[in-house]
Amino acid sequence: MPVQVITGNQAAGYALSVAGEANRTSRGVACGIYPITPQTEIVEYVARFPFSKGSVVPVESEHSAMAVSMGASLNGARAFTASSANGLAYMSENIMVAGYYRLPIVMVAVNRTLGPPWNIWADQGDTLMLRDFAWLQFYCENNQEVLDTTLLAFRLAEDRRILLPVLTCMDAFIVSHTQTETSLPEQAEVDRFLPDLDLPQRMHYDEARTLGGLAWPHEGLSMRLEIDEAMSRVPDVYQECRDEFTDIFGRDPGDMIQTFATDDAELVLVASGTMATTVREVVRRRRDTGEKIGLVKLKLFRPFPEAALRAACKSARRVAVLDRNYAAGAGGVFWQDTKATFQGHRDDLLIQDYLTGLCGGDVTPDVIDEILADLSSRSEAGSPVWMGIDSDEEVA
Repeated sequence: MPVQVITGNQAAGYALSVAGEANRTSRGVACGIYPITPQTEIVEYVARFPFSKGSVVPVESEHSAMAVSMGASLNGARAFTASSANGLAYMSENIMVAGYYRLPIVMVAVNRTLGPPWNIWADQGDTLMLRDFAWLQFYCENNQEVLDTTLLAFRLAEDRRILLPVLTCMDAFIVSHTQTETSLPEQAEVDRFLPDLDLPQRMHYDEARTLGGLAWPHEGLSMRLEIDEAMSRVPDVYQECRDEFTDIFGRDPGDMIQTFATDDAELVLVASGTMATTVREVVRRRRDTGEKIGLVKLKLFRPFPEAALRAACKSARRVAVLDRNYAAGAGGVFWQDTKATFQGHRDDLLIQDYLTGLCGGDVTPDVIDEILADLSSRSEAGSPVWMGIDSDEEVA
């Protein structure tokens, strides 16, 4: 398996391309693409890839990019696209439709701050605004995880026990434009991992049908229940796919939730994406001085891994949730789901929200030390704490 020094965007582009090529003996590949900083490198990569069967369709907007991908998927092609920030906002109607159509589309999203004011740096608010749209969501820490998770996404999405679209997310520039050594699987290995797509609701020319028409209330309710049941099966199906990935590629893509030094941790920090890298180093340093601190990295956000998170925090007395996002009037999104996870299970657990790294702000070891100092001093949880705000700085 060759190792190359590539960016996160290139890792995503490679994974999307070889996954699409793996469907060449069936209905091939097709996708709609539209550029937006900082994901443009991804769609440039797939546009140059020499697919044996299928095509990449440049369109005039993000909304149309998802429309093309939905049409391709409905006709049995392996479909994907990529976007970011306000592009996702413009695409959102069709993102919702793809979820409720149960189409196994994979989209790579480069997390960027939603404007205005205009900002191209990392913030998870763009994908988290889509959290109720029946898509699985994964948040990646580095380039290798982007590549591996994107390949896993296709396998999960196309499994008939799931049949839901998947978002693979990475931090803008910190991952998308940073070059690191990345192992690239051979096409033959990807072919083994991703069988031909066989979509049960595929449209057929000789079999007229209506998709997405009017449904009575009881029919709509049944469809929502089926989505919920599919979401509940994700943890078990993910583990099956993970095991097969390891067997084929010789590399473990990692669990849905990843822990570091949590077995006896009294203080636990919950983080996602690149923040987990910094937190891990702080935990390692402070563990050397005898402090009982641990890290829980949330790779999977939708469905939220409730049982795994409760198990990871079994010895914790205080939990800090680091949110690189903000839901207006409600605090951090990861914090909201973390609180709900422990409600009725651990009423003794203090869970505090820290809004940090928003709008591309740096999350440094000093910031993590400040969070730990605040968490250690608390006797009860309070309102979300905004980190990185200069009290002397006037806001225009």
